[in-house]
Amino acid sequence: MLFSLYYLFVALLLFSCAFLLDNIFLTFLIDWFALNFLLVALAYVLNKPQIFRKKQNGRLPFYVRWLFIPFLICIRLYNLYARYHDPVPALQQVDRNLYLARRLLPSDAENLKEQGITAILDVTAEFNALDFSILDEDVETQIEYLNIPVLDHSVPSKNQLLKALNWLHKHQADERSVVVHCALGRGRSVFVVMAYMLSQHPEATIEEVMTRIQQVRATARLNKKQNRRLKQFQKAGLLSVKNKACLIVNPVSGGQKWDKYKLEIFDLLSPYFDFQIKYTSESISGETLAQQALKENFQILIACGGDGTVTQVASQLINTKAKLGIIPLGTTNALSHALWGISSKVLPIESACMNIIEGYSCQIDTAKCNEKLVLLLAGLGFEHTMIEQANREKKNALGQFAYLQGLWNAIGANKSIQLAVQFDEEAEQKIDVTSLTVANAAPFTSLLAQGKGAPDLRDGELDVTWIPASDAIAEPILSMFELAISGVTETHYDVAVKHKQVKKIKISSETECHYVIDGEVFKDKCLEVVVQPTSLNVFVPQSMYLAR
Repeated sequence: MLFSLYYLFVALLLFSCAFLLDNIFLTFLIDWFALNFLLVALAYVLNKPQIFRKKQNGRLPFYVRWLFIPFLICIRLYNLYARYHDPVPALQQVDRNLYLARRLLPSDAENLKEQGITAILDVTAEFNALDFSILDEDVETQIEYLNIPVLDHSVPSKNQLLKALNWLHKHQADERSVVVHCALGRGRSVFVVMAYMLSQHPEATIEEVMTRIQQVRATARLNKKQNRRLKQFQKAGLLSVKNKACLIVNPVSGGQKWDKYKLEIFDLLSPYFDFQIKYTSESISGETLAQQALKENFQILIACGGDGTVTQVASQLINTKAKLGIIPLGTTNALSHALWGISSKVLPIESACMNIIEGYSCQIDTAKCNEKLVLLLAGLGFEHTMIEQANREKKNALGQFAYLQGLWNAIGANKSIQLAVQFDEEAEQKIDVTSLTVANAAPFTSLLAQGKGAPDLRDGELDVTWIPASDAIAEPILSMFELAISGVTETHYDVAVKHKQVKKIKISSETECHYVIDGEVFKDKCLEVVVQPTSLNVFVPQSMYLAR
């Protein structure tokens, strides 16, 4: 808060000076400076280091460098002045294979090579990273770089810190020499290094670790905010490395997508996680492998496959502390689409891995249908016919179009089903339907579940959508059109399609019901679907985490 007030004061002072000037050029120049400091002040108030848009490679975008020229010039001049008068060396070793440093410049390249530094953790938001091309080619290929953007004199968020701890621990375990740096190697970098040292020595106190660091780097210190936040993290038990993960892989999902993407997955996850891979087979299910992983004390289980694989793994994590990661390798990947939106389709593998790396997670609802786990939906009629006809051979040949073909065939058949249905504790009623879907979660593409737009998988309720039977040939097509409009507008029109939200539903038929649960086909005379609120902890994008 102090720095936000300081920058705000400078901005107001500059605006005042500009107001008193008659020279248009000087007025524009001073207003530009003032606007820079005002925006930075707001960034401090909102704790938004993203204002500088620093990229993963450590570079500030071209437009940011021009927009913030006044501010960036000021902080670089101050940084150069402080470096010149700094009583400690640029780079110092504070623990085994662990170094603290100020902002790295080309003049530090030789020192980096002499110390064998092969991993750099940059916690600045306002400076470009060192251009690694100035290093020898042999060294350059070995350099691992991570940026955790933090504003000067501020602290990383809980998820930023967890990401940094996992990254540091993985490189330390691989016997790599790591340097953590901020602008002057005094505050932000010290905070992260202390957090890591405390994670490795939980019996130590903050004061003991600070004393140990200051014996090497006398300028190291934490301000009141940083010291208070570090104590809060320690008290909450957050200063611990949580990078042990188990990948449960279905190697045949999506036409053997695992073979195509496994190197990309390894490249993205390996800098952060110490992971073990378990493969499903015809004789070993995802449930069995998930049980094994939990017994081996894995707290992160990553399902690599389609919705069926995800459901199998998730079934063992209900109401546990373990977190579920999803890497979509199936044909439709409906759950990841429901959780992440369009990013699950545009960059599915990268988006999935980054969700796991960033560490944001939330509790979502699940459901049970005759004691079987439901993550997405259970469906009769059109849904069953669509899934049954989209067999593995057709999915391999047509991809998602296999489902569209199956749905079209179901609509053409227009077969009615006589059901007895009980919503919650209401009286049982008889209904004739061509389709009935009980959804916990479903993306827009799951049309049969869009009775009132996409179901909310955190509202503690199930969305029941059904299409009443009709002899009219055009009626099913009109119903599908209504569902499509409902999916877009989040509105229920109550014309042909019916919709109701419940916590449980009982469905029975005089003959055996053929139905599907998350893409798997079953049959029973009676079904009971019950919601299980906030029962599964799953990694999600930051936007969904913040929207809780």
